[in-house]
Amino acid sequence: MAKTALKAGARFKSTVCDTQVMVVKAPAGEFELSCGGADVVGATAAAAAGGTLDPALSGGTLIGKRYVNADESLELLCTKGGKGTLSLDGTALEIKQAKQLPSSD
Repeated sequence: MAKTALKAGARFKSTVCDTQVMVVKAPAGEFELSCGGADVVGATAAAAAGGTLDPALSGGTLIGKRYVNADESLELLCTKGGKGTLSLDGTALEIKQAKQLPSSD
């Protein structure tokens, strides 16, 4: 798998499903960003034919949801949903949860 530098505003698409994401926040350095077990490519790049979705990484992505890693140093906005699960360096990303507001009582 190829490592790539992630920048805020960059767009990527899956090569094995319909998922498309935009980087909202990214840590410095190069990482392996994948979806459904296959590397993602730039949004304007042509996807290689013949990719197959890994059944273990087929949890799906939902349009409009934000996906983050464990320390929330990476945040991706899903712009088109698909069948693959997003992962960074082999670790699945999770849907960002809304922050709890303090009680006003």
